[in-house]
Formats: sequence, structure tokens, C-alpha cells
Amino acid sequence: QVQLVESGGGLVQAGGSLRLACTASGRALNNYGVGWFRQAPTKEREFVSVLSRSGARTSYADSVKGRFTISRDNRKNTVYLQMNSLKPEDTAVYYCAARPGEYASQLHREYNYWGQGTQVTVSS
Repeated sequence: QVQLVESGGGLVQAGGSLRLACTASGRALNNYGVGWFRQAPTKEREFVSVLSRSGARTSYADSVKGRFTISRDNRKNTVYLQMNSLKPEDTAVYYCAARPGEYASQLHREYNYWGQGTQVTVSS
């Protein structure tokens, strides 16, 4: 079983950048497809970006395409989400998730393991 811990959230002005990290323990993260999801108050959890186990496939929500980049460092057992040109509507709790195997689904219900979340607040 893998445990996930997110870090890197915070308060930033619109147009700024943050890099979120999701560090795994218990098992090597390169056994899993991984994803970033977010949830704003009163809204449902939504897909942000996913990365397949091998790193061959990535996918981004239209709302973040061109601004966010997902990556992984297997030596550090960590997945990153680089977020540039942040907007107030990006404000949410960001969660990383993992599911065994190559495929990284855009559906949050298909993930087995979740971190506790990290708050990102973008001021206008």
C-alpha cells in the first residue's frame, strides 16, 4: 500500500506560480498511474492532470492546459504539479492520487490512494 503526502500549497497573487509535490512512501510510485485533482468549496472534486505509470501519457483539464505541467521523479518517489499563470479560479484544495498499473484515469473514483490535500489560494 502506498501513502501520499502533498506539499507546496500556499497563497499567491494572480499570475504567480506554485509547485506542488506529492511524495509517496510504502511502495515505489513508479508502480502507479498518478493524478492531481482539486476541490473548491461547494464544488465537486475535479480532474486537473494525470500521468501514466511509464510517463508516456499525460492529460490536462482544458482549464489548466498550457499553464500546468505534471511530472514525476522516480528517484525521489515524487510527483509534481508546476502551476504557472495562476488565476483566482484555481483556488482549491489540491489532492494527489494513485492507482496501480499503467493507466491514469481522469475519473477520481478510479483511484485507490489519496493524499490529505494542500490548499492553494490565488488572490486577485
